[in-house]
Amino acid sequence: MKILILGDAPSSHIIKWANALSDYGHQICVFSLLKSDSSQFRKNIKIINMEISTKLKFLGGGNYLKLLYLLTLPAINKLIKEIKPDILHAHYASSYGLLGSLTKFHPYILSIWGGDVYSFPRKSFLHKQIFNFNLKAADKILSTSEVMAKEIKKYTNKQIFITPFGIDIETFKPESKIKLIEGEFDFLIGTIKGLEEIYGIEYLIDAYCMVKEKLKNKKIKLLIVGTGSLENKIKSLIAERSLSDEIILTGKINYSEIQNYHNLLDVYIALSIYDDESFGVAILEASSCSKPVVVSNVGGLPEIVENGVTGFVVPARNAESAAQKILELINNKDLRLKIGQAGRERVLKNYSWEICLQKMLDIY
Repeated sequence: MKILILGDAPSSHIIKWANALSDYGHQICVFSLLKSDSSQFRKNIKIINMEISTKLKFLGGGNYLKLLYLLTLPAINKLIKEIKPDILHAHYASSYGLLGSLTKFHPYILSIWGGDVYSFPRKSFLHKQIFNFNLKAADKILSTSEVMAKEIKKYTNKQIFITPFGIDIETFKPESKIKLIEGEFDFLIGTIKGLEEIYGIEYLIDAYCMVKEKLKNKKIKLLIVGTGSLENKIKSLIAERSLSDEIILTGKINYSEIQNYHNLLDVYIALSIYDDESFGVAILEASSCSKPVVVSNVGGLPEIVENGVTGFVVPARNAESAAQKILELINNKDLRLKIGQAGRERVLKNYSWEICLQKMLDIY
């Protein structure tokens, strides 16, 4: 089949989907509003980069300026005429979803990712109307999680198909630790997330301080892998609390190296504070590496973590509850190993890349 994907080409999810579909023999074209590194895609995948984000940054951004997205519609229509796709698949129900809907091409598949249903339609009456318009235009609507599907059902009576992001179980697997950071420590806890408000990094730092206070006889460090708009704020917070020697910020890490950081951790923690966190790929990557996880009860996180079996689910915005579970795992090696192994088994059964890809292929 010829499949035209509308989505952010720099996204690791788009890269993985496109490459996997290409490996299955499909002809893939990716139309992106953002500039990307085409070297990450298979050589036979066609990439169209509009680089609209550069113009938005120059103009100062904002929702109304994002109407510039619509200026790319003629280019998409021209592309459709040229390649004559069998399927048009838009990833994200606002920007790319609107562009896909306005082409009036069918069959049209719309994948919803999180903020496009939890935040976008709530901004104004106009946003809600645009969201409804995009849902109405789609022949198939996809959700990464059951909990997000319930949210989508508030806006449509159409069937919602569940297509989780799959985990490469051969890449993300238990392996010996590689020395990636300086210094000595007894335990390393941490997260692999963007430094954005949604991910509750400040609550993670608070929880870490509580754990450190309780275990003064052990050297525990906190690893935060990633970058984002709050990087300077987080650095200032760490400095103010004299934690520069205790908390390690790696900055941006190539995705190809992420599994090494997962295997470096003793406990993986994700304390997101908004329901926009609709799935939690990094959490499953950690579980696939047999790491016990502690997550907050928002969005799709409780769906992918079996509380007390593959990890612990704690109240959002509650650093003390998170600290208690982290302490429980640090103090009980057998529990850490048991929960970590159960997490790996759950990923193998429900979230392996092959299983999730086949769900998408079945829909196609």
